[in-house]
Amino acid sequence: MKILLFGKGGQVGWELQRSLAPLGELVALDFDSTDFHADFTRPAGLVDTVRAVAPDVIVNAAAHTAVDKAESEPELVATLNAEAPRVLAAEAAARGAWLVHYSTDYVFDGSGSVARTEDAPTGPLSVYGRTKLDGEQHIRASGCRHLILRTSWVYAARGGNFARTMLKLAAERDALKVIDDQWGAPTGADLLADITAHAIRAAASEPALAGTYHAVAAGETTWHRYASMVIEWARAQGLPVKVAPGAVQAVPTTEFPTPARRPLNSRLDTSKLRRSFGLTLPPWEAGVHRMLREVYNK
Repeated sequence: MKILLFGKGGQVGWELQRSLAPLGELVALDFDSTDFHADFTRPAGLVDTVRAVAPDVIVNAAAHTAVDKAESEPELVATLNAEAPRVLAAEAAARGAWLVHYSTDYVFDGSGSVARTEDAPTGPLSVYGRTKLDGEQHIRASGCRHLILRTSWVYAARGGNFARTMLKLAAERDALKVIDDQWGAPTGADLLADITAHAIRAAASEPALAGTYHAVAAGETTWHRYASMVIEWARAQGLPVKVAPGAVQAVPTTEFPTPARRPLNSRLDTSKLRRSFGLTLPPWEAGVHRMLREVYNK
């Protein structure tokens, strides 16, 4: 099996280099790669790359993910999140290759409190969400064999993440305010990469598995509860924590206005993924604790 990976430098792309390597020959590219064109701002050039590499599987881990910045540059976001996937899907269809693509809970409107299934009505609230939905639709329309994995609240030990930001602030401030009306499941990039490898291997021998799946860690939480957990973990580990117990205040989303609207309900139902691929998804707390131990050598 030959796999062509785009976006190797991102959080998920970095982990995919590890998880996909045992499946076969892996060609991993980023926007600044010199051997092959991988710059998603010029999608037409991706055609030559796919034809030169001739992969059995294309994995697209590249995207514009700066949600607030996206509101001020919609054309660029559409190019990266919708047009580039359309080009890759067309090439995958032409050569009979698989396309693996990552999407987001932002394709939904965030209403209610029920976990969304894959066939639930969409209703994105932002430029980011609309372009990611457009990308999904282009892939389905192409007729290529595909796996679209919708995920949420992705973090990794490598680079910045919400938990590290909270611990930095907790070491500097006496009190914090954290949003408590957005619900989701923090999902490690390592978990998402491992799910991807399992799914590719299964789908390669069972093409009927093609389709859209929700892929997040088990359980649910809010940003406030997430922050409180990591701060108490840090306190128990003897890390510098200035904020007092009970001084992490729960506030609504309206307390922190942003250019892009966030969905309040980012719960995603993973029943289809677990049933189709025979997977057990670990609780979000286990992944976060593992990441914290890795980052802080505890």
